[in-house]
This record gives sequence, structure tokens and C-alpha cells, in this order.
Amino acid sequence: MPKRSKILIVTPDTIGTRMAGPAIRAWEIARVLSDVGQVRLASTIGATGTHPDFGIVFAAHDALRPHAAWADVIITQGHILRSHPWLKDLDTILVADIYDPLHLEQLEQGKDLPEADRYAVAVDSVEVMNDQMERADFMLCASEKQRDFWLGQLAGLARINPATYDQDPTLRSLLDVAPFGIAGTPPVQTSHGIRGVVDGIGMDDKIILWGGGIYNWFDPLSLIEAVARIAERHDNVRLFFLGVKHPNPDVPQMEMERRARELATDLNLINRSVFFNETWVPYEQRANFLLDADVGVSTHFPHIETQFSFRTRLLDYLWASLPIVSTDGDIFADLIRQYDLGATVPAEDVDALVEALEAVLFDETALAKRRERVQALAETMTWSKTLLPLVAFCTNPRKAADREYGVISQRNQILADVRKRLAGVETSSSWRVTAPLRWAGRTIAGLRKR
Repeated sequence: MPKRSKILIVTPDTIGTRMAGPAIRAWEIARVLSDVGQVRLASTIGATGTHPDFGIVFAAHDALRPHAAWADVIITQGHILRSHPWLKDLDTILVADIYDPLHLEQLEQGKDLPEADRYAVAVDSVEVMNDQMERADFMLCASEKQRDFWLGQLAGLARINPATYDQDPTLRSLLDVAPFGIAGTPPVQTSHGIRGVVDGIGMDDKIILWGGGIYNWFDPLSLIEAVARIAERHDNVRLFFLGVKHPNPDVPQMEMERRARELATDLNLINRSVFFNETWVPYEQRANFLLDADVGVSTHFPHIETQFSFRTRLLDYLWASLPIVSTDGDIFADLIRQYDLGATVPAEDVDALVEALEAVLFDETALAKRRERVQALAETMTWSKTLLPLVAFCTNPRKAADREYGVISQRNQILADVRKRLAGVETSSSWRVTAPLRWAGRTIAGLRKR
């Protein structure tokens, strides 16, 4: 029997009864990998609870060191390498989970900061991603479109080089796709989470569910305006925002949440047609809320972040067999159209939202058929299937070829020497220009023969 690797998964998000996307992903990765290795799940923010198949620890700052020393493979997310830079110096195999292009999110999230701070945070976010991509032996992203984006960044970091290319010309052994998944078992409702529980929402109302936080790159404003118009014709339509207070204390309240509340108040919709859930729903209880809804919704602005995003809340809609109404422009919009799972609308188009929501909510025959199609697609997107590339890697973990040969560790010094050699060289002489580059190439090639 092959040796079972010791796998440490580190998240900068809160692990517990209430979890947001990064923690949920880390949790599910730990659960799936426990079939092929010895797994510990560590949070640098806070961790509670237990799981029979893997250990759970809270390990902030240097408390992470003994867990890292134990591991054969370390899987990180987000800012972990930035906040724990010593991890990069370990010889341990490192996997970077870069499913979230946070440097694109930050362009919108940081809009309310003073200009100097906004630029500083934006540049730091790029370096957070570069830190991971320069060091990782293997990387995961959320979609093929996102993978194309990351390949460009890897090329700019010289991680696409003769060593990694010769190891695998497809570069799948360096960067592969492992999107968010859904549970392998269908949801079961043990009690109502919304209907007959939330004051103002009855058992027979039509419920539109916003299944996550209200962040600055989303557009709840057009949705609230659409609901205001629908409510003039249908007094039984309710919009329910599932999560407001984020479980991670490091995530601040977003300006868009404030604006959404303000608009709903100005339109006299608060607790009549629009409802904000003031807490974060426990992960194990989310089915009670999802199964009370008639349609799941996601509306966003036409940002660069949108094009490369992977809206995890939509996966909960799939799990609960909910038809989906979403703004166009992201990966899920393509799926909605391809499988007729609901409707897509142009960004900030209130008229289109009204039409789409009314068509989905009030055509019972079409609603039932769409639920069947959603359920069929969901069966292809379980965690055990989406994480297969990671399972394969952790079953036979290995260093990336360029790290094995020492190319990456030597690259910065070599390039610095090249720049010195190029300084003052006459550009009219191609030999003079290329000689230092040939020297660098010979130096790197020599590392591979050691």
C-alpha cells in the first residue's frame, strides 16, 4: 500500500458552524482528501468543532510552525504566504489554491479607500498572488477561462519555462482546474428557515433568494428596484438576503450593503418585500433556507472581476435545484443559457430583471422543468468530482520541475546579474545583448544537471 501523505490545509477564514466560501472550500478539500491522506485543517483566524476524518486546529502566527513541520504537503489560500512568509522557505511540497483572483476583487472593494491606500492595497494584492504562484509546486483554479488568465500571469513570472514545459507540455501538472463543488447527497429540510419563520414572509409567498454576502462588486440595487416593480403587481413576492454579517471578523461591512439597505428603506420595502438576514446561516443548516426559496439570484456589475469569477452561491442554488436568474458576463451565465436553468439579463437592466423574475416565478410548468435540469447538472458537480485533480496530485505529490532543479530559487539572482551585464551594452550589437542571456540560460540549464 502506498504511503498516505500528511496533508495540511491552511485557510485565513473562520472554521466553525458559520463559514464563508474560503472556509467551506478548505473544509470540503479536507473531507475529500481524508480518503487518500492524513489531513489537518488549520485556520489562522479561528477554528471550532471536530470532524471524524480529519483534525481541526486554530494556528495563528508561529503556532502554525509545528503543523507545517508535520506535513508532507501544504495547501494554502489567500494571504497565508504573505502573513507566514517562512512557509516559502520550507522544502515541503506546496499547493496554492488560487480559485479566487482577489487582486481583481480588490479593484472594486478598495474604491472607498483614500487614493494612496487604494493603490497600496491593490499592489499588495498582486504580490499576494505572485508569492503563491512563484513558490507553488501545484496550483488549482476554478474554471478553464480562469486558467487561461492564470497561465498569463505564470508566464510573466517565468514559471512557464523549459523545466515545467518538458515535464508536461499541457502544464496541467502545474496548474489545473478544480472548481467549487456541491455535496454528493441531496439537501434535506429539517425545518423552515424562511417561510413562516421570518416575520412578513408567509408559507405561500414567492421567495427570491440572494444566497450570500453583499459585496461591492455585486449589484443588489437593480434587483431591489426590480422587486419594487414586481411588488406593485404581485403582493406575495419576497426578496431575502441570506447573509449579512460575515463570520470572519477581518471582513468589513461593505459600502454596497449600506446602499442596499438605504434603497430598500427609501422604497418602503424593508420587511415588506425585502428582508435582510442579520446573521450568517450555519453551514449545516443552509438547506433549511435554500429549500424555502423559489429562485436563486445573483446580480453584478460588468467588472473585470466578473469575467473571471466563480460565484459559489450559485452552487448552493444547484444543490437545492433552484432555477437561477443572473446577470450575464460570467461562467455561470454560460451554464444557465446552455442548460436552460433560468434566465440571464444584461448588467444593471431593471426591466430585464423584472421580466426574467416574473417569467421564472409564475410559470409553474416551466419552473418544474427547470428544477429537473438544475438537479441533473448538479449531479455532475459534486466535490468528489470537482476535486479529482487535487486528489490525484496528493496521492502522488511531487515538486514542480523548475523547483526540483532549483531554477526558481536561483532565478532572481540570475536575472539581477543579467541586468548588470546588460547595463550599458550597445543595442546595435545583437551578440552583446544576447551574450548575458546565453550565460543565464547556461546557468539555469546547469542547475538541472545537478
